[in-house]
Amino acid sequence: MIPENSEAFCLNDTILFRACWKIFLKWKGWETTVQYPYSHLPKYVLIVAPHTSNWDFVIGLAYRSLYRLHHIHFLGKAELFKAPWGFFFRWLGGTPVERTSNHKMVETIASLFNDHETYVLALSPEGTRKRVSKLRTGFYFIAKQAAVPIVMVGFDYENKRAVFAEEFYPTSDMEDDLEKILRFYRAIRGKFPEQGLGHL
Repeated sequence: MIPENSEAFCLNDTILFRACWKIFLKWKGWETTVQYPYSHLPKYVLIVAPHTSNWDFVIGLAYRSLYRLHHIHFLGKAELFKAPWGFFFRWLGGTPVERTSNHKMVETIASLFNDHETYVLALSPEGTRKRVSKLRTGFYFIAKQAAVPIVMVGFDYENKRAVFAEEFYPTSDMEDDLEKILRFYRAIRGKFPEQGLGHL
């Protein structure tokens, strides 16, 4: 369950990788000059939305390399980590999870923050590319139990840029916190806007 040390996949942070990803983003028309505002935070839960396409993962990898964020980890369905491509997703910083069983998942994942001096976990608050009726809350409880802030990033396909919101710690008012998250994401158009969060 526990991902390998970030040194195992720091090749993603080489000059060659960053140059290639920057060329890719420019080729696709995405903004590459905006600075990443969370570099001062050693640990946080990073939520990225709206998640409407497999391209979100590719764009995310590109920005991770551009911003030299090789310490960012992500969760993925266990099937992705089977042969022949499992090694690739682990190399990228992925951790397999079984969706059919919680296995005390929140507690287990939250404990990873205590095991690392620098640790960032990236999640989709929707948990799927399909249109949702509400956000999943696993990310929220992970951040709360680990006592780390939540950082919100949106991939704005309409303007081809990454959009950032100020980090915040979960409070005692979960309903208000989730509304704050939705206010940020409602206006951001994903690759397929009809599957986004504008209706929530």
